[in-house]
Parts: sequence; structure tokens; C-alpha cells
Amino acid sequence: MFHRVKKLKPFNQAVFTLMIGFAVVAFWRGAWGIMDVYLIPDNYELSSWVSIIIGLFILWITHYWTKELA
Repeated sequence: MFHRVKKLKPFNQAVFTLMIGFAVVAFWRGAWGIMDVYLIPDNYELSSWVSIIIGLFILWITHYWTKELA
């Protein structure tokens, strides 16, 4: 797929990049919005700490898996 993007004109590459960037930001905005509603909605601080712990755990697990692949 990336070889197709490299063949595009620079303007089209920039537009494509902006579209992907917008899609990523929109996805995470929605994910955070859902977490704000469903993950301990009455306690913002605890919800934030739980989110950090879950995120660090996921990063730790995926780091372990990528070491196994190498």
C-alpha cells in the first residue's frame, strides 16, 4: 500500500497524510469520550489513574511481544 502513496504527487500525499491524521485524532477522541462516560464516570481522578494503568499494562505486554518477534 505504501508504494501506492509514494507514487502520488506531493500535494496528494499531503492530503492523504492529513486525512489519516484526522482519522487517528477522531478515533482517539471518540475512545476517550466513551471512557469518560463508562470508566468510573463519577470519579474523574480515579478514572484517569485506571486509564494510565491500563495503558501502561498494554504497552508492557506489547513490548514483550515485540521482543519475542525479534
